[in-house]
Amino acid sequence: MTLAGKTLFISGGSRGIGLAIALRAARDGANVALIAKTAEPHPNLDGTVYTAAEQIEAAGGRALPVVGDIRDEAQVERAVAAAVDRFGGIDVCVNNASAINLSGTEALEIKRYDLMQSINTRGTFVVSRACIPHLKRSANPHILTLSPPVSLEPRWLGPHVGYTIAKYGMTLCALGFAAEFAGDGIASNALWPRTLIATAAVQNLLGGDEAMARARKPELYADAAYAVITRPSRDCTGNAFLCEDVLAAEGVTDFDRYAYRPGTQPQVDLFVDHA
Repeated sequence: MTLAGKTLFISGGSRGIGLAIALRAARDGANVALIAKTAEPHPNLDGTVYTAAEQIEAAGGRALPVVGDIRDEAQVERAVAAAVDRFGGIDVCVNNASAINLSGTEALEIKRYDLMQSINTRGTFVVSRACIPHLKRSANPHILTLSPPVSLEPRWLGPHVGYTIAKYGMTLCALGFAAEFAGDGIASNALWPRTLIATAAVQNLLGGDEAMARARKPELYADAAYAVITRPSRDCTGNAFLCEDVLAAEGVTDFDRYAYRPGTQPQVDLFVDHA
């Protein structure tokens, strides 16, 4: 099964992991609708929704860039409607957009707490909800949410309660959708890496150059996402997958090719016990 002619709706896909997933789909000839806030170049971040669209089309896909904020229900609904109008439907919804702040409870400003909840958990719900009526008409519909397995171990709860709630909320959405829409054949899964992925968040928030050196390329996440969303939807739902486990099940044995800096030992990501 490939994504040729299929339509993906991706939140926050102007750079990083979301863009890598879009480009992997584009290589099959997929249609990709992106909703992201970045219309103009950011001084500290690469790419806009428009440069992402150019890369998608150069890779062999068709792109629809939409400038929008997933915290705004009306903007999301207009973006989904535009994607359906352009491409005829939606086959895959990818909840990629996410905000991160690892401050402890006393240090975390409430406006930052609210930002994480509104983008991560609420945004996942809003985007998925808008896509679901169209997914019901797809031959192999998938919702893929980029969030971790849920663990109630104190070491994941104590250091950054606000962020943990926001990310676990995304996973609970994914698992809840799987149960609610099983009868409609809509697959819903969460996907998370065992190790750091080389993104702006890692560079700017999780350790800078040293952390980047011990990260893996976004293509690892993209290849795992591709493997999940090309599986039969009725046979692959309700999981909180780890990327490396997905790829291992696909027969991948050489993970060195994904190393951001070859020859380094990858660093375990948040919410994961071991690499």
